[in-house]
Amino acid sequence: MSQVLTPPTHTPAAATAAAAHDVPTVAPPPSAPADGVAAVDRALSIATTLARASAPLTLAELARRTGMYKSTLLRLLASLARAGLVVHRSDKRYALGPLAFLFGRSFEQTYGLKEGVQPVLEWLVSKGTESPSFHVRHGKDSRLCLFRIDSAHSTLDRVRAGDVLPLNRGAAGKVLHAFAGGLNVAGDTPLLHNSFGERDPLCGAVAAPVFGPAGILLGALSLSGPLERFSDLAVQRMNSLLFTAAETATRTLGGQWPATSGQRLAG
Repeated sequence: MSQVLTPPTHTPAAATAAAAHDVPTVAPPPSAPADGVAAVDRALSIATTLARASAPLTLAELARRTGMYKSTLLRLLASLARAGLVVHRSDKRYALGPLAFLFGRSFEQTYGLKEGVQPVLEWLVSKGTESPSFHVRHGKDSRLCLFRIDSAHSTLDRVRAGDVLPLNRGAAGKVLHAFAGGLNVAGDTPLLHNSFGERDPLCGAVAAPVFGPAGILLGALSLSGPLERFSDLAVQRMNSLLFTAAETATRTLGGQWPATSGQRLAG
């Protein structure tokens, strides 16, 4: 292929086992900034919390997740609603409004999700990996395969772009669940997740997150194929390539990769 990926400046260390754990998605209220306007920071914290939620939130849920008083939230929500960034639904819950759609469309035109992910998928295939895919969350309990390229192997797993798959099974689903709150939950959360025969008893997969601006999780990059080809040595090699690919996609799409000395693998 014509495009060459430049690996990150560090070389990922061999994957080490780390216990996965649940991390709350609470977004702490921003402290008074040295410059800027505190009210704007709080308003953006509300919008970010709604963007990261899997469903519209009540005022009480917003208060719990942001750490703000309800009276403060109501004042800021009124301003956000007038701007169209937030809507107050008939069921008394809050959700992002039409202005968020315009922001999203502008982001897509500026960065181009496919333009940022497709070269990474092609690069992985050129390295002889299993078939790479890019998954995004789709509703509360499922994920959508947004992009997919078949590997050069003669036998493949049955995943296609447009497939809706369960969120609670498979490596990509684990990543989407673990990083639902975005980069702020990274901490010691493993960056690399795997699955061996979970969604399909004959299929194996490894996956890693891809982040965008403001630490938002854009999706999960995965490699999947017949379980028989997922030997320890093959998985170790794929983990290294996937780590590089996920970091490259993150930086290409305007995101920041978690500060780490090497790969972190879910046990």
